[in-house]
Amino acid sequence: MVNEMAFKNATTGHAVLTGQGVMMKFRRIAPVMAALLLSPVPASSSDTIIGRATVIDGDTIEVSGRRLRLHGVDAPESWQKCSDGDGGTYRCGKVAATALDRFLAGSRPTRCEVLERDRYQRYVTVCFRADGREVNRWLVESGNALDWSRYSHGSYEDAEQAARSSNSGIWRGEFQLPCEVRAERFGHRPLC
Repeated sequence: MVNEMAFKNATTGHAVLTGQGVMMKFRRIAPVMAALLLSPVPASSSDTIIGRATVIDGDTIEVSGRRLRLHGVDAPESWQKCSDGDGGTYRCGKVAATALDRFLAGSRPTRCEVLERDRYQRYVTVCFRADGREVNRWLVESGNALDWSRYSHGSYEDAEQAARSSNSGIWRGEFQLPCEVRAERFGHRPLC
């Protein structure tokens, strides 16, 4: 039987929707699809994002158009200044971001395992270079970020201790914790 919305394909016997039929079906499923796409659903732990990484700041990258927060580490903000240990100051956040960019360029592509979504809807990830080196751990052991134990539960404590002992990165001088700097700048309570 043929009507305005559907007819049977003579060759396959399958029902085929016409333009009006497609629109009616779309109207029924559009609200459901919109709700699914816009709801803040936690990412499954099996999600993997692979591609060329672009550095946003010392602990945030973008891969395949997705903003990724590196799990368990806290790097200085791009505008943050630190003491260099010789009486001067430098933009330690900018240095951390530049170092991260160089590190990632050393072995591409970057593979990131998604743990969850944060309150800003960024993917929270543990990332690896193509050669298998963990990006999050490297940031801490090179002194370009801190072990953010509130989230890492001490996963990078040993890496931080090694960086501190060798005066690497921000440990060569004095600095304020990035979480405290953000709190002061934006007028909220530190999440350290």
